[in-house]
Parts: sequence; C-alpha cells; structure tokens
Amino acid sequence: MMDDLRELYQEVILDHGKNPRNFRHPDDANREAKGENPMCGDRFMVYLTLKDGVVDDVAFQGRGCAISTASASMMTELVRGKTAAEAEKQFHAFHELCTQDEPDIPEGVDDETMEKLMVMSGVRQFPVRVKCATLAWHAMNAALHGEAAASSDQY
Repeated sequence: MMDDLRELYQEVILDHGKNPRNFRHPDDANREAKGENPMCGDRFMVYLTLKDGVVDDVAFQGRGCAISTASASMMTELVRGKTAAEAEKQFHAFHELCTQDEPDIPEGVDDETMEKLMVMSGVRQFPVRVKCATLAWHAMNAALHGEAAASSDQY
C-alpha cells in the first residue's frame, strides 16, 4: 500500500510539476497574496477571484521546486467553486495531512477532496519539504483573509 501511495505521489508531483494548472494572472482577481520560502527560494503569488463568498477563480504564478509547483497546481483545482469557508477548511485539512501522523481533519471536507489531498501526505516523511508543499496553500489562505502575504513563520 505504501509503495502504491508513493508511486502515485511521484506521478502526481511529476505531472503537476511539469504541467501546472492555472499558472496565470487572472485579470479579474480581487485578492492576492505572496508566499515565499526563504530557505529554498520558492516564491509564488496566488490570485483569487471571490464572488459572493465563492472562489470563482484561483491561479498562481512564480517559481519553485516540483513539490511546491505541484501542490500549488493541485490547490487551484481543489479550491475553485468552494465557498471561502470550505477553502479554508481544505487549507487546514491539507496542513494537517502534511504535518501530522494522525491528522485532525475539519468537518465538511468532502471525501473526494481528501482522496486527492492524501497523495501529498507523503511529504510528512521529508520535513524540509513540508514548507514547499504548503507554501501556496498558506498564500491562498492569506488571500482569503485579505492579507498581502503569508508569513513564512506559518509554514
């Protein structure tokens, strides 16, 4: 089972890292936040278009390693169409998966989303990569709260 998850993890990282989804700056974005990992130099801007409390569009630009790029790409696919509250719950669920052996997943995160996020839980085995995997998610959460940047202390 662990080998299957590890293989899937590698496939997903390679696919999203080489072909990032939603790598652009939307013209109608009304929220944006920067995320930067000073330890490795990964740097992303996350753009949100919130309409009536729903994430109508989400995209990112910047540069980073394969893990941070893949994670940002996956985040844009999973957050679009969610309410701001649902997006924030996904952020917390993802952070728990990446940092805790027994994650405390918030109520309301659907099973399909959890299944997709589970593939990134392998970063827990590589603590220096957790900051890479969670960088764009912290920036997205900062943008949800109207902040211009995610604090690097949070990663």
